Amino acid sequence: VIMDGPSLEPMKIVSTRGMTVDTQEYHPEPRVAAIVGSHQHPEFIVNVKETGRILLVDYSDIDNLKITTLDAARFLHDGGWDVTKRYFLTAANQSDKIAVVDSKEQRMVGLIDVDKIPHPGRGANFVHPDYGPVWGTSALGNDKITLIGTDPEGHADHAWKVVEVLHGQGGGSLFIKTHPKSRNLWVDTPLNPDEKVAQSVAVFDIDDLDGGFEVLPIAEWANLGEGPKRVVQPEYNAAGDEVWFSVWNGKDQRSAIVVVDDKT
Repeated sequence: VIMDGPSLEPMKIVSTRGMTVDTQEYHPEPRVAAIVGSHQHPEFIVNVKETGRILLVDYSDIDNLKITTLDAARFLHDGGWDVTKRYFLTAANQSDKIAVVDSKEQRMVGLIDVDKIPHPGRGANFVHPDYGPVWGTSALGNDKITLIGTDPEGHADHAWKVVEVLHGQGGGSLFIKTHPKSRNLWVDTPLNPDEKVAQSVAVFDIDDLDGGFEVLPIAEWANLGEGPKRVVQPEYNAAGDEVWFSVWNGKDQRSAIVVVDDKT
């Protein structure tokens, strides 16, 4: 649904029904997952989950709508930009792939195999000591944090390839986060079946990734008493010196937000 910004009135409804990219079967009710605005063109980039297609919807002329369709992989979900905001990297989670869209040239530039059930949220961008600019995703299906090179001009040999795989606390991760002013990489694991893992976070030193991670007991610091106390979604403040965490508890139990000093 394309809506008017100020009034939120619907302006146009566009069907996402269509054929799947792999088996070429008709899907009558595919869901829309991530929608992001292009920084290069007046377009929405739309993930159609079950068909595995990415739609570039040109909203400059609503009455004569133009849509570019890119074939990616089924079960598209969430994703985020590289640091230049030209390339959109998005997970096809049950296909175990990361799709890469060049939003400037309006085409696919990569379909990268990862393992298993990637779930990046928006992902995490930082400069790797060896491989240059990278984008990272954690996963639901295992403890792997996969780093992908994102600099086709300065580091062409590593662009759109897995350059390193780190190992975190375990599977069940939903979000991975860092900040341009930070040298830390934070990884949550709220859906891990191990209570201690679900109630804590792993933090890596970007300058010493081989050194492993430190575990911070976020739920313990919240001092909430009983409940699952799942720690989820690290988010930085604008200055990049604080990291905020949600501690999810049962509906009849106390939840919390825990704020951590990024440097200490």
